[in-house]
Order: sequence, then structure tokens, then C-alpha cells
Amino acid sequence: MLDLRWVLSHMEEAQAFLSNRHFDFDLSVLTGLDEERRRLIVQTEELKARRNEGSRKVGEAKKVGVDASELMEEIRKIGDASREVDARLSEVEEELGKILMSLPNRLHETTPVGVSEEDNQVVRTWGTPKSFSFEPQAHWDLGERLGIMDFEKGVMLAQSRFTVLKGLGSRMERALISFMLDLHTSRHGYMEMQPPFMVRSAILEGTGQLPKFADDLYRIEGEDLWMIPTAEVPLTNLHRETILEENDLPKYYTAYTPCFRREAGSAGRDVRGMLRQHQFDKVELVKLCTPETSYDELEKLTADAEEVLQTLELPYRVVALCSGDIGFGSAKTYDLEVWLPSQGKYREISSCSNCEDFQARRMNTRYRPVSGGRPRFVHTLNGSGVAIGRTLIAIVENYQQEDGSVTVPEALIPYMGGLREIRGA
Repeated sequence: MLDLRWVLSHMEEAQAFLSNRHFDFDLSVLTGLDEERRRLIVQTEELKARRNEGSRKVGEAKKVGVDASELMEEIRKIGDASREVDARLSEVEEELGKILMSLPNRLHETTPVGVSEEDNQVVRTWGTPKSFSFEPQAHWDLGERLGIMDFEKGVMLAQSRFTVLKGLGSRMERALISFMLDLHTSRHGYMEMQPPFMVRSAILEGTGQLPKFADDLYRIEGEDLWMIPTAEVPLTNLHRETILEENDLPKYYTAYTPCFRREAGSAGRDVRGMLRQHQFDKVELVKLCTPETSYDELEKLTADAEEVLQTLELPYRVVALCSGDIGFGSAKTYDLEVWLPSQGKYREISSCSNCEDFQARRMNTRYRPVSGGRPRFVHTLNGSGVAIGRTLIAIVENYQQEDGSVTVPEALIPYMGGLREIRGA
């Protein structure tokens, strides 16, 4: 959530970043509401002072036996007026809150300005896509022939965009989860967590998924519970309504969870295979830190996610998202895009974002500076470390052999019980 005081004192800058985000909203509405709020606060204080003064006079009149009925009637009218003003003040503050909750985060100065993913900027590439002596197959064909993926069973059990992993496909999914968690906890210093897979509305509001993205989420009917779209949601909220000590920062958390998304805005995209699913597995990385260190922490977090792909020897590139493609709550985002031979292009496998204090304001997560002074909002960062299903896809496609078998990346062999190759039955 944006700081109202910042918006009101930087109207041109705020309107400009909304324009760069292609977010159509006239911020002058906030000015009018804030001016009304200030007037109502003054009226409330004036009415309270008049009521107190009237009560004092009533008390004095009663002490000397003077009739105070007129004074008491005046106090009653002041009370009625005060309640009306308070009610309007509550309406104005609620309207201000709704608007602020609906506005996206302001952009970091290094975020490229653009319209769509076509305007994203490639920062660096790693690895060289393999040249095959044969026509590489797509993961959906390879997976079914190897007996490790069953798309028909996924549709039969649920609906489209669900997949059943079988045998060594399931084993590799589990291996990837363990490999990533081990890497992030032992080498990168993250604390492993196991959060709930369902959360309350307030938790989703804290990280910015609600109210804007309700249509993309699964809600439990009859309860204030939602299936999480990413472990970012519970992990980032671990310290909501909390004041941390600066010496306890930064906080690094990682978790494996299934993720649930309706993908309401992706109709017709990536229909085949398991690239875009309603349920998928992911290892998430979350950081809470001071504002002064957050952009160094973003570079480190991105490098942590990159090491997963480097260790698995999967070619990828790092892309800085432009203003028209960046997420609602992010000030700056790097996407990691892994090479998929069957498509002949890079596809997203991780997004690493600095949300600055946008989420912290919604969660009221602050820290007490060592130097003293008032508590300040932390900066929050998150990134996929990385998406498990898409990593499985990338391995199957990049490690395929001409005979249809798939070799196991060296780093995964211990997690696969020594298995070096996946072959069909």
C-alpha cells in the first residue's frame, strides 16, 4: 500500500508512475477525500470540546440548583451532530483505504518503462542451449511415452490444467523439492518453514493478492479461508502487526508448498502439458530487511534462484520486467526464464521482486532502528527458488536423448537413489 502522505506531496510523480503502469486513475480524488477528512477531524474535535464544555456547565448548574434542561438539550444535539460527523469520517477513511489498497506499487527508478513483455530487458544469459541432432520432443509427448506424466488422468480426476505425475516423474518432483530446500538452507542461509496451505482474507490483503486478484484465487465456501497462490503469502505475513529489532534483520525464509491459481486471465494460453497449471509445486524465497539493504538483497535473492538452474545445468536468462509487465506489488522484478527446446524460446521459471515497503504497510510490519527514533516499515522481497513443475519440464526437454530416454542431472542423482537415466517401460 502506498503512503498517502507521499502520494499527496508527490502528485505528479505518482500520476506518472501510474501512467507508466498503464493504470488509469485520477489521483485528485485522493486530494478531495483527504481535504474532507481533515475538515471532519477538525469538526469532531470542535464538537468534542463543545460537549465537554457543556457537560462542565451542567455540572456547575446542578451544584447550585439551577435548571440545566436547556444545556442538556444542547449537549444532546451536539452528540447527534458528533455522531453524524463521525459516521461520515468513517466513510471517508474507508473510501481512502479502499483506493490505497487498489493502487499498485510505485516503480524503482531502474525499472524499464514499457507496454508489455516485449519491452522487458535482458540483463544476462547463462549457458548455451543444446544443439540436438534430432527434433526435440515436447515434454507432454516425452512424459507420456516415458510413463511419468498422465494428462488424461488429471482431467478425469479434476479438470483441464491438472496433471498426474507417475513413478519416476513423481520421484523427480520430490527430488527437486529436496534438492532446492537443501541448497537454500545449507548454502544460502534461509530458514525452512512449513506454513498452512490455506490463509485468511487479511493475509492475502497483506501481500496484495486481495482485493485485486480475487478472481485468480480459490476460496473455501462458507469460511474465511483461501488456498494459497504461493508460499510468499504466509511467509511474508509471519511478522504482520509486529515491530522487529533492526539487529534481527534480515530475515530469510524458504518453504515448499503446492500453489493454487485459477489462472482466470490466461484462457487459451499454454493449454497443452503442465506449463500452466491450477495446482503446482514451488519452493519460495522470502526476505524481510531494512530499506538501505533491500536492493542488494534483491541481487542476492536472484543469484540464489539462479544457482538452482546453474547447478542443474539448465540454460536460462535474466530479464528485468518493464512497467507494463511488472507485478502489482513490485517496485522492481527480475524474471528467470529457462530454455525449452520444444518451443525454441525461454519461458519464465522464477520471478524475483523487491516490494519495498508496499506489503509492509498493508501488514503493519516494522522494525526499531538501532540508532533510535520511530519504528520504520521493513522492505519485503520474494522469489521462486524455483517452480518445481517447470524445472521438471525443463529437465525432461533439455536432457532428452534421441531414443526418447532422459538423463538425470548430476546434482539430482543422489536424490534419485543413484538413478542416472529415465527410460520407458
